[in-house]
Amino acid sequence: MKKVGVLFDLDGVLIDSEDIYTKFWENIEQIYPTGIENFALIIKGNALFKILDNYFPKEIHQDIIDRVHEFELNITYPIYNGVIDFLKSLKEQGIPTAIVTSSDDVKMKALYEAYPYFRQYFDAVITGSDVTESKPHPQGYLMAAERIGCDPGDCYVFEDSLQGLEAGMNAGAIVIGLTTNNSAEVLKDKAHALIDSFVGFTIDKMLVVNKP
Repeated sequence: MKKVGVLFDLDGVLIDSEDIYTKFWENIEQIYPTGIENFALIIKGNALFKILDNYFPKEIHQDIIDRVHEFELNITYPIYNGVIDFLKSLKEQGIPTAIVTSSDDVKMKALYEAYPYFRQYFDAVITGSDVTESKPHPQGYLMAAERIGCDPGDCYVFEDSLQGLEAGMNAGAIVIGLTTNNSAEVLKDKAHALIDSFVGFTIDKMLVVNKP
């Protein structure tokens, strides 16, 4: 039997934080206007270094980084309902797991301090500090699959953003989209299956999803 792995994005998949980040980047847009319509939505799924390089001059990068870190140290990260139950079932079945996030190590440290038990459910964590390419490039998912000892084609990727879903597809994984921040209509044809949440979601339901 093939060895399957499960790879999770973080924001909008495991923790309910996307609206919080949208408001943060809307505020940055007021301070340092890019002039781009729906800027806070367009950048979803991108690593911080990519956002900075693509949209802001170098002389203000450090100020934005400092603002991000201060913001992340003072917010809470609600875990979505059903997530811990699903993670527990994966651990009980010995299915390896990883997080693949554009978040940096400062944010992850704050998350682990808020939920000391959270890290134990993952065999690997790939952050924005580990990669040189941001989603939709598959680098993060390919790295995660290697770290948990699975072929990328045998991994299930859970994502909510268009950039993230494309990254999972580009990695050759089986991609399941969550409609936490985009409607099913928007995500249609961007994943192999869609779910509303992890409430009531099981390993058996995951395993029946296949690539066409």
